[in-house]
Amino acid sequence: MASAHTFVDLKQPVFPLPDSVRGGVVAIGNFDGMHKGHQAVLEDALVEARKLGVKAIMLTFEPHPRSVFRPDNPVFRLTPHDEKALLAEALGFDGMISLHFTKEFASQSAESFIEDMLIKALDAREVISGYDFHFGKDRKGSPDFLREQGHKHGFGVKIVDMKADRTGDAVSSTRIRQALEDGATHPANRLLGYRYFFTSTVVHGEKNGRKLGYPTANLKLADNSRLKEGVYAVRLMRSNGQVHDGVASYGRRPTFDNGAPIFEVHVFDFEDDLYDESVRVALYHYLRGEEKFDSLDTLILQMDEDSAQARAILSDAAALSPLETTLWGGISND
Repeated sequence: MASAHTFVDLKQPVFPLPDSVRGGVVAIGNFDGMHKGHQAVLEDALVEARKLGVKAIMLTFEPHPRSVFRPDNPVFRLTPHDEKALLAEALGFDGMISLHFTKEFASQSAESFIEDMLIKALDAREVISGYDFHFGKDRKGSPDFLREQGHKHGFGVKIVDMKADRTGDAVSSTRIRQALEDGATHPANRLLGYRYFFTSTVVHGEKNGRKLGYPTANLKLADNSRLKEGVYAVRLMRSNGQVHDGVASYGRRPTFDNGAPIFEVHVFDFEDDLYDESVRVALYHYLRGEEKFDSLDTLILQMDEDSAQARAILSDAAALSPLETTLWGGISND
């Protein structure tokens, strides 16, 4: 429900939960990516909450369960907690709860999760989940089990069917992760329903770009990121809400030092200081792979070409959805 009140964001909450998240319709799932398939679940929850005149609450888990069970191969996260909360609020939810997922948490029975979390803690009026969501020890909490428990305890249950794209394949976080690993920004963004974005804090770098006439805001990505290295057309949102077009290079700077990967954004027509500022960056188009150049003059010529191509792409880029319009607040650099 909309913007007349404060969005409640609870990460690893203390119990008992506040009344502001109790007695509502609860959408439950991992929701990594908040893609079109997840949005089908979340939109159903919003419809039911409005129908009943109660709050819409998203219940999710952090860290991602697969990263807990396979710490040596952590999941490439599409939407960590903060990004997930941002999207939930933009969709119109009243609150989001991220439960701390551990092996101990996973060992509790499905019955205990229903009774302790959905009934006692949340007093859920209705629970909405996707067709493939399971919970509890040995994944006993199937959609059918959830329906049975809803009937037993007196709360409504709706299971949302698979959301397919135009190829007939399921919209999934796995497909989106693979697309981003391949540099296929358009397929990834189409499945998301908005341009993939991340949030990071601007850090000091070697200032090589400044020496070349292309100063950059340097950003570190999460350790679990497997984003394809290369050059991107991007949009950057500052902490004050200003949005700017730019071109970015992600990689190890083989022409200079071949060091640790850094995401370097050159913001067009911009001279302010961004150091230590938290910014949001959306990927619009993958332009090319990272290259090593024989001379700085050759590199500058390529950067000129990249910038011109990025400007052209971004000048014609319309929002993919109302959700994306809400996320970016209209496009303005005022």
